Amino acid sequence: MERELYNAIEKGRIREAEEILRDNPTIDVNWADGWSLLRVACRFERDSIVALLLTHPDIDVNLASRDEWTPFYTACYNGHTRCVRLLLNDPRVRVNEAINGFTPLWEVAENGFIDIVRWWIASGREMDFGVFGDRKTDVLGVARKKNSMQVVPLLERAKNNLEKTRYELRLELGFDDQVAAEVFALMVFVSDGLLAIRGEDKAVRFFAIATQLPLELQMVLCHRLVGSCKEFVPVGNSEMAFKRLASMI
Repeated sequence: MERELYNAIEKGRIREAEEILRDNPTIDVNWADGWSLLRVACRFERDSIVALLLTHPDIDVNLASRDEWTPFYTACYNGHTRCVRLLLNDPRVRVNEAINGFTPLWEVAENGFIDIVRWWIASGREMDFGVFGDRKTDVLGVARKKNSMQVVPLLERAKNNLEKTRYELRLELGFDDQVAAEVFALMVFVSDGLLAIRGEDKAVRFFAIATQLPLELQMVLCHRLVGSCKEFVPVGNSEMAFKRLASMI
């Protein structure tokens, strides 16, 4: 089934790929034919498949292909912002791992991918600005050389005061709102059985978050956990509750 999944991802048959992953829980998600499955998904910007693969307990998120390219480096090189954001949100991903001496952030700066720079800063992940004057790692140097007029000032702001720049970008991008929505979606998917909690640590984390919700939302999750999807999440208190949760993650 690994070959079928590989072909489905490469050719953009997203529904088929989702069905293969759902119906074959023992599939080797680290199978590769030159390129790993996760790298294929990142190369062709199949962000929904990237998200699914990242939930698999056996996934090697940093698995390099024969040419040593990792999924994250591939997503950065090709400017696939949605895939990069998913990978930035996964703490297992080594975001500063260089390929042939070039770092992912250097590739982003070299190509002027301003949206990736914004989300990278907002994510809170580490940023390697490289060595001044080094043609393979000097992020600001290559951005200036390429006349990336949007990227240069943003990188300068981040290098001079990363915390302030991150705070400003999170407000600008509605980052907490976005994370709140993702937290809500994750909890609903888990409750409805679309995703499975594997491992005691993950279960503890899930229920620790659930107990911080207002009672009305806890009741919604209880309804879902026993198989009822008829309950609606109340708009009023729930929005602020999930924003508060987002700020804690």
